Amino acid sequence: MESEGSGSDDAAQISDLSEERLLTVLRGRDSEGRIYTYIGDLLIAVNPLRDLPIYGAEVSDRYSSQPIRSLPPHIFAVADRAYRNLQANPSSSGNQTIVISGDSGAGKTESTKLLLRHLVRRSRGNSQLCQQILQVNPLLEAFGNAQTVMNQNSSRFGKYIQLRFSQENVKGAKINEYLLEKSRVTHQDSGERNFHVFYYMLFGCPEKEREVYGLLHSSMYRYIGQEESYSGDWAERYHTLCNAMRMVGFQTQEELDLKTLLSGVLSLGNILFVAQDSGGVTVDGESCGWLKAAAGQFGVQEEDLQDCLVCTISVMRGETIRRLHTQQQAEDARDSIARVVYSRMFGWIVTKVNELLAGDVKRGATVPEIGILDIFGFENFAVNRFEQLCINLANEQLQNFFNHHIFLMEQQHYLQEGIQQDAVTFVNNQPILDLFLARPAGILSILDEQTSFPRATDDMFLEKLCVGCKANPHFERARGRDPGFIIHHYAGKVQYTAVGFLEKNRDTVPTNIQNLFIYSVTDLLGLLFAASISRTGTLMPQKGKALILQESSSSRKMSVGAQFRRSLAILMEKMYSASPHFIRCIKPNKEKLPGVFHPEEVLRQLRYNGLMETLRIRRDGFSWRPTFQEFVERYGIFLLTPKVAVSKESCVSILQKVALRDWQCGSSRLFFKYWHQDELNQQQLRLQKAATKIQKCFKGLRCHRVYQKLLEELKIQEKQKREEEEREREQERERARLRELEAQKSALRPVPIPRKRLPPVRIKSEDSPMETPVPRPRSTLIQLSPFDNAIHRVPSVKSEEGENRQIQRRKTIMWFRETQATKVLDDGEFPPWLYGMTSRRDTENLLTDKEVGNFLIRISQSRAGYILSYRGMDRCRHYMIDVRCNGCYVILGEDRAHSSLSALIEYHRVVGLQPYGETLREPCERTGNWGPDCEEIKFLTRTLSLGDENVPSASNQSEHKKLEEPAHPLPQFHKSIRRAMQEIQQASTAQKTLEV
Repeated sequence: MESEGSGSDDAAQISDLSEERLLTVLRGRDSEGRIYTYIGDLLIAVNPLRDLPIYGAEVSDRYSSQPIRSLPPHIFAVADRAYRNLQANPSSSGNQTIVISGDSGAGKTESTKLLLRHLVRRSRGNSQLCQQILQVNPLLEAFGNAQTVMNQNSSRFGKYIQLRFSQENVKGAKINEYLLEKSRVTHQDSGERNFHVFYYMLFGCPEKEREVYGLLHSSMYRYIGQEESYSGDWAERYHTLCNAMRMVGFQTQEELDLKTLLSGVLSLGNILFVAQDSGGVTVDGESCGWLKAAAGQFGVQEEDLQDCLVCTISVMRGETIRRLHTQQQAEDARDSIARVVYSRMFGWIVTKVNELLAGDVKRGATVPEIGILDIFGFENFAVNRFEQLCINLANEQLQNFFNHHIFLMEQQHYLQEGIQQDAVTFVNNQPILDLFLARPAGILSILDEQTSFPRATDDMFLEKLCVGCKANPHFERARGRDPGFIIHHYAGKVQYTAVGFLEKNRDTVPTNIQNLFIYSVTDLLGLLFAASISRTGTLMPQKGKALILQESSSSRKMSVGAQFRRSLAILMEKMYSASPHFIRCIKPNKEKLPGVFHPEEVLRQLRYNGLMETLRIRRDGFSWRPTFQEFVERYGIFLLTPKVAVSKESCVSILQKVALRDWQCGSSRLFFKYWHQDELNQQQLRLQKAATKIQKCFKGLRCHRVYQKLLEELKIQEKQKREEEEREREQERERARLRELEAQKSALRPVPIPRKRLPPVRIKSEDSPMETPVPRPRSTLIQLSPFDNAIHRVPSVKSEEGENRQIQRRKTIMWFRETQATKVLDDGEFPPWLYGMTSRRDTENLLTDKEVGNFLIRISQSRAGYILSYRGMDRCRHYMIDVRCNGCYVILGEDRAHSSLSALIEYHRVVGLQPYGETLREPCERTGNWGPDCEEIKFLTRTLSLGDENVPSASNQSEHKKLEEPAHPLPQFHKSIRRAMQEIQQASTAQKTLEV
């Protein structure tokens, strides 16, 4: 590894490192396309602001199979290190967490996608579940990301993704979301946009769907920015969103309801109000159409929705009191309804995703996890509001966690274990956290106190804040016309405006809207407003198949600030209980231009991220500190003894055996430099290769001995066989000689040939009893379905395994008849590519002499699904088609869901099948005139019930006649069924005669 210059993969290896030298290294590597650099075990990622060819499947596989330090720095290396550490300690105590931090626009969201892609590919788990997990990101991005002045795809919420593992495979996933910026629904600053999904709907939705959802031109909606042009491939993004919803598992009706509610939110924003002479307000006459549209899209009455907007109705002592709104109050009520509908939609999407991604993990079960934190970056806009304060508080908490792990824990461990090391100095941001979270004088505590007073104003809140926090050196009052204050964050000084703090913290919703929307004819809207809200501000998780309904009236509604503080505390508790891995994302310039590196901007981020202190402690300190037991369990194999005692002496013996240097031994654990673990792993890998070679030689020797023994036995058997054949030839010659002698004697004495006696003729009389006919056994052909094209190859299996196979085949036929027959029918006929339930061997025989690109779809014999068989260049390939719970068809391993089999075929006529890129051409021609017939399916699935071998009842005689007297020449298969039915009728007649 190089130690100097821009080529250094690890900045901790550079001697006499300074800020200027680190900037030079990062700039040189970025210009060469090497955007990743290590600082010990911490990864710096410079956003290239362009696509790079370094994230393919072959790169992911290389980082999964080779030692990490033998490869260049990469985000896949961090993911693989977390995965290997989890497998080394497969229990809840070995949980891993990957913390991605940085400014808005530094590339945190893209880094999250790459981490998920590598971990899913690395685990080699359920391909369907893995594709669902990967499709969650585009779904949540559409509803939770938006364009800001700093980032075109900024996450306006935080998420913590937990991948749950069992036996090295991903078995489930869970997503926790934090603080959705719902104020963006109704207001965006200059140069910013609303959430992506609104633009997908307005610019990418096909014309037919626009009519269904009642969408008009984008310029007519107030909740959409007033920019003149909106560039982008919106149609493709809209289809990507729809595909993601289908892949994850959303039902068609749920998808329809979501899009309808989005249209309702847009229509609601166009409702305007005018003051009345008698007091109060009413809906402007020009807005009545928008009121009607919004009411229809929300599934409520127009008059009821108007009442919720223009007045507040309450009941006191049995008397109904109606308070009219002012124009400002009516507009606030309108915007608050739009915000709460959207935020609850987003919360329901996350809850639904968690239900669909639960996988095989039972609710409440403790399994090892890898968590990935993708949370909003530090923000400092021209105008900073309540949302920016919460976002920057979260970043302060993450910086404190980083400091605690890197610096404080380092120093505490040294003291506890008696390790000689220089004192660790760093900038501690704990006083800033106390400014926010302290009770009762913290900012959030004062905000909650003022929120509880109905008549409190933002000015009153600011005065109270200045009195309570004036002694803190990190707080000062802002000067200017608008009320505001300044916080000295670890990343710099930020000025906040106090306008709207109380209202946003209360998050009030018109009292009548709850009851109105609960009884909406739109099922999803009723479910959203019947669900309870957790103490962290999200929809409560599901119990069974329904959300917990009805929020407790006795429980006091928590403010937004209190909910966020609680959710942040739960997040930090999860992170402190896991082993962290840090990725620091760096934005090279503010203009978002590729290939541009501004040293001042990068240096600012390096300083407030504490990377210089981190570099020093990672270079001089001990980052890896396993206990004696963990070290012996993992590396005791180096001593080459059956059992190694867990003790300090054993650990020292192991380290002396591998000749490791610069480590220290404490009272209960060992202390290593960050590169020691990779060196031990490389030695362990060499030992594993040596053991594999020894096993190979031993197994080869043993097999050779067995082979020699078998060869000797074979020679003995051949010798015995030759001797036996020789004896048989001798006996045959002796018999031939005896026959020849007998023939000579017979020639001297001819013997007359005896006459053949005819059998006696039986004369039937009327008094003689009738002979009992013997019934023929039931034909096995009737046990088969009309989809079994190769009948002659399916024997009558009497074993339990064979019976189970027959039952499963019947279940599949019943599934096809009940759920699929009407979907695949085309004008009453089955399409030419459907071949029924053929076997794999027969399918390959059909396709062998066909042209490349010919294909057919057959029904699986062992599960409820299909198989696409394709004639490739060198062989026939078979692709499993899964039918999702929402009725969509997906080829396992691909990321595209299709509404029908015909749509799947048409798509793959253009886009090749993965991973070979083979496109479908023409369906394979059928041999003969066989075709799956709906009437036969209905008949056989009624008579051949699961495990029932009885004769068809008399009610089915009409179907019998149809088979016996066809209107057209039947195929050979139909004739076989007719003969089988005749045999059954004869046997039935004979049985009845015996009973008489």
